[in-house]
Amino acid sequence: MSYPFNLSAEMNPAVLPLDWLLETWRSDEPGEGFFPSITPFRYTETLHFSHVGQPVINFIKFNAFHAESKKPLHRECGFIRIQPGTNRVAFIIAQNSGLVEIEEGELTGQQLTLHSTALARTSFAKQLIFDQISRHIQLKPDGRLEQTISMALEGQPLTQHLHIPYRRTD
Repeated sequence: MSYPFNLSAEMNPAVLPLDWLLETWRSDEPGEGFFPSITPFRYTETLHFSHVGQPVINFIKFNAFHAESKKPLHRECGFIRIQPGTNRVAFIIAQNSGLVEIEEGELTGQQLTLHSTALARTSFAKQLIFDQISRHIQLKPDGRLEQTISMALEGQPLTQHLHIPYRRTD
């Protein structure tokens, strides 16, 4: 797969602490989705992180598919920024469903912990069903990347919704 970016560009020093994310990651086993108000499901996902020399990391795609039916579930794309001179990180995310999220948090070693600070939707997208999102991404010592996403609904506290492990592709 080719991308219309200069992948040989020198990485901007501002995002060097995120170099461990770069490349393509695929779930090596299905992830699990659950929440008190939905039927549990399994899914697969591909992530691609890149840079073009700017002070941001691009995530070209978060492509999720139902593990059994292979039906597409959702797509996300966006950017990761670091506040210069700090470990403060922001994800700016657009989903194919019409949802836009801003999540902010901290980078600690090879671990990102983020919480939504803004959620918006297009006027004709489904009404938002959640009030808050929390995301945790961590590179494990065995080289696997893991992502856990939690949600809070009106009257429902922050509860784990998704969990999936990935392996870097060759």
